[in-house]
Amino acid sequence: MNERTLFLDRGIGESRGVVLLDGAPERLLIERDGDDARTRLGARHVARVRKVEPAFASAFVDLGGVEALLSFKPDARPVEGAALEVEIRSEPRDGKLATVRVIGPAQGAPKLLSPAPSLADQLAAFARDAEIVEGREARQAADEAQDEALQTIHKLPGGGDIAIEPTRALVAIDVDIGERKGNDVKRVTRAANHAALAHGARLLRLKGLGGIVVFDLVGRGHDGNALLTAARAAFGPDNPGVAIGPVGRFGTMEMTIPRRTAPLSDILCNAGGGLSDRTLALRLIRAIETEAASQPGARLEARCHPATAKAAGPYAERLAGKIGARFTITPQDGAARTRIEVRAL
Repeated sequence: MNERTLFLDRGIGESRGVVLLDGAPERLLIERDGDDARTRLGARHVARVRKVEPAFASAFVDLGGVEALLSFKPDARPVEGAALEVEIRSEPRDGKLATVRVIGPAQGAPKLLSPAPSLADQLAAFARDAEIVEGREARQAADEAQDEALQTIHKLPGGGDIAIEPTRALVAIDVDIGERKGNDVKRVTRAANHAALAHGARLLRLKGLGGIVVFDLVGRGHDGNALLTAARAAFGPDNPGVAIGPVGRFGTMEMTIPRRTAPLSDILCNAGGGLSDRTLALRLIRAIETEAASQPGARLEARCHPATAKAAGPYAERLAGKIGARFTITPQDGAARTRIEVRAL
């Protein structure tokens, strides 16, 4: 069907844009107050070439207090000290710099020329004729998309599952159908591999993952041409820049997918892979706001881990300005980090 619907949740401290593909989350775009907007996808700058590295066909450019990486062809090597107009083509991730593409020559000191498109504009680009839904439905869609993006194992329609695990070098996707016997094994295996490509493509977009991707397909004796056709269709929305290899002798399919936005795990999680204090604080604020809407006038108490309560402080002040000072946040020593409880007093 390939029908896309759009949602925009405008929250305190954070706004989230969601694209659903045939009812399932395909993209989750997050913007948080106070984050550096200079390296968001699509922002344009006057940049100064700081250092050229011919051996790597790359140059480091100064955007005005923040650095980015520019790749160049041998016949288009930039000159150190030159001013260029550039656009962010991929956001920074996991300690790696943002990358830029050259628009043309420029003059003057490094500066921001135009910010990245707004969340509403980004959403509209995915489905130009679709209405952007806001309010309660948008919040629910964003919460569900966020929950799915953080999972590792995802069920496939018709049975089986895929596990998506990013590593430093690549993203590994393992397809599994469990123990199957009987005459329908070949049919089930074929269906699972095709479903894995379609749903894997959607989930990679949702999680913000790219680079080298390896599918470990299930079964043997694959129809390589059919799988290649299915992969091209599944990853069509990621073009330009997708390259897909044939099914290998060990039953794997390798491809490269352009990286554009930062992985959601970089935004939502801490260095240990758990949800960050900031993510939990924003979840707490949303929970209080939702409960306040369902119980107008009631006094509320929210209980959470002390680190979550501390991180929620600045957002709580803004929430009080919106719904009134009718709630308290009580730190609970010994509480689980992810536990959040909101109740009426």
